[in-house]
Amino acid sequence: MSETSFFTDMLQSITDRGRQLLFSGSRTQQIATEADLRTLCEMLLSSRGEASGMALAAEIFDRWDALKGDGAQDFLNMLHEKFGPDTERLDQAIEHYRSDNRSAAVIALHQAAEPRRQELLRRLNHAPNGTAKLVQMRQHLLASSGRSEGYHALDADFTHLFGSWFNRGFLTLRPIDWSTPAYILEKIIKYEAVHEIAGWDELRRRLAPADRRCFAFFHPRLADEPLVFVEVALTRSVPSAIADVLDEGREQINPDEATTAVFYSISNCQDGLRGISFGNFLIKQVVDDLRKDLPGLKNFVTLSPVPGFSRWLAKARTSASDGLMTDTARETLAVLDDPNWADDAGTVADVERVLLPLAARYFLIERTPEGRPIDPVARFHLGNGARLERLNFLGDRSAKAMQQAHGLMVNYLYKLDDIVDNHEAMAQRGEVIASAAVKASLNQNDESRRSGHGQQGTGPFAQIMNSTLGGGRK
Repeated sequence: MSETSFFTDMLQSITDRGRQLLFSGSRTQQIATEADLRTLCEMLLSSRGEASGMALAAEIFDRWDALKGDGAQDFLNMLHEKFGPDTERLDQAIEHYRSDNRSAAVIALHQAAEPRRQELLRRLNHAPNGTAKLVQMRQHLLASSGRSEGYHALDADFTHLFGSWFNRGFLTLRPIDWSTPAYILEKIIKYEAVHEIAGWDELRRRLAPADRRCFAFFHPRLADEPLVFVEVALTRSVPSAIADVLDEGREQINPDEATTAVFYSISNCQDGLRGISFGNFLIKQVVDDLRKDLPGLKNFVTLSPVPGFSRWLAKARTSASDGLMTDTARETLAVLDDPNWADDAGTVADVERVLLPLAARYFLIERTPEGRPIDPVARFHLGNGARLERLNFLGDRSAKAMQQAHGLMVNYLYKLDDIVDNHEAMAQRGEVIASAAVKASLNQNDESRRSGHGQQGTGPFAQIMNSTLGGGRK
């Protein structure tokens, strides 16, 4: 932290000196003071001095901070419209490449195709706290209502640069406990995205007991801002419900008695970094740290939410053309529209029988247009090398979980010997590695999928299922 503070202070000192130089001459001062944001951006791109460049970047950020509402949106629109590629230079590079496709022409084409705003963003990043300011700028972009060509082009530039600046090699893992400085603990409360932390007493229950752990990933340019934090429960078995982990009256155990580490909450803290991959195997580093401290741990699992399930199921319930479920199944699931459906044991049993095979399909077969699992949490864990281990019906009865997933939770298993193979299966083939139990849930299709009691169906659904899972590992 002291090294980071020293570096930040040094950058601020250079920037202050640059501002003195930049605004010292009367003519230069007049130009810089009266210039609009576009002119300042052009000046920054043409600047050759390190100090003056940092001073210009700081001035641009100061003016950006002062913008409100439409002004901030206008600035982002200007970045797209006025700082794209140099079209004349790009046309020349294309024509050159068509007649000579050797390496030099390829390099020239690549350089000409890069939007000028990418270099502008790089130079803005040199300002004190420049990285944090750019993350805030992208957060504003993501929150904007427009999804125009300009929006997507500008976000592609942010994504390209952030993908390099925030890759796994730059991140550091730090343990978080009750002795961690309060300003960091406040952010853990603020950023918790899975199971809300009601206040300091609840945070203490998650951090202070001996059978609890918490870790956070940090970036050196955002030293006091966690990027991702992971909450861990040490247990004797794999839990199927979040109440078993968070219940205030639960039995606490000695860490040496624990056989299982349960990752029950993983929260991304920076909205401006949404969709930016920090690289795979983040969880593996947490596992490695836990094993060093507690060599008796044998199982590493999650207890994870399924944030997209109810939305997908709602579409499936209203679509009769895909043959996904029978009218009888739709009638059974109609009770999901009643907020109190889970209070009746008979209704719960009926819903479970119909819902779990659909949940298995949601994970194992359904895909985005890019061929990836449609559930964002599944994409994260499967990409990190986990195995889809168990479906937990009504694992979370909170209002949020009932709305998002009808209470469904899942366990992902991190088996160290298989992490790399599982990751490659997902990355290279789009294959979801799942346990035999999850695959069995997929086989429990309703009567319309079977030619007789206890017989395997032969319709389109069964054909898709068999081709998808036939060669999968258990």
